[in-house]
Amino acid sequence: MAPGATGLTEIEVVTLNIIGCGRAARTLGRLWAERGAYRVQDVLTRSPAGAAQAVAFVGAGRPIDALAAMRPADVWMLGVPDTAIVEIGEALAASGLLRAGDAVFHLSGFTASSVLEPARKRGARVASAHPVLSFADPQHALAQFAGSLVGLEGDAHLCETLAGAFHVIGGECFALSSDTKPLYHAGSVFASNFLVVIIDVARRLYAEAGVAPEVAERLLAPLATKTLDNVLVHGRAALTGPAARGDHAVVEAQGRAVDGFDGDAGDAYAALSRLAVRIATERGRK
Repeated sequence: MAPGATGLTEIEVVTLNIIGCGRAARTLGRLWAERGAYRVQDVLTRSPAGAAQAVAFVGAGRPIDALAAMRPADVWMLGVPDTAIVEIGEALAASGLLRAGDAVFHLSGFTASSVLEPARKRGARVASAHPVLSFADPQHALAQFAGSLVGLEGDAHLCETLAGAFHVIGGECFALSSDTKPLYHAGSVFASNFLVVIIDVARRLYAEAGVAPEVAERLLAPLATKTLDNVLVHGRAALTGPAARGDHAVVEAQGRAVDGFDGDAGDAYAALSRLAVRIATERGRK
């Protein structure tokens, strides 16, 4: 195979280097290594110990302690935080490791692939891939990944190539617009991250109200899961509660109680109540 050729549409095995091997990157690295989609080669993280731990989890590759020690690879996956993507992309472009036709992609659902322009100017193809899955526990994510959606944007051929690689491990890809990625990612934050926040606030409110922890858990589990089931089936019609039925006195009094417990939670209660009223109002107009 010619240097720099990826050819993953034919599912050929190519070399993969990983920079920033956090929970998402190490999950993908292991799945790809196990399925033979990529041959994981070099892994660089913020510390040698972190790189060694990542390689141990992936089950393949060589831990690296500096970019200069990495070898050229057909594909480079950047699993670094959004704030580091530009810096790492520039360093990779200046390293002399990239060859014409190599692939460079990052895993952010917020940042566009255009920030990898320095790599593109070196002849690489650039893209972003955002797996829509909670990677809180990589071991658990390995079992959960099949069937997950993955948002792609960037170089059209590279996106096609990445779609083939994700297909090998059970992913289903869809196209993202680079211009609206912040809104897309915010939707994912509301659907995932903020659920954790809301449930945590509910637990704390139950505790403050004197509800025993074991009773609180019995309240939370069916209430949260059945509401999620209802909203996925019925959409906005699943909304209930004082804001939805227009009981403004209860909303205001309850809001004051929550605000007295935790100001941030009180602000969230007020904002979410306003949104609930809007949904109920719009729903009533239909």
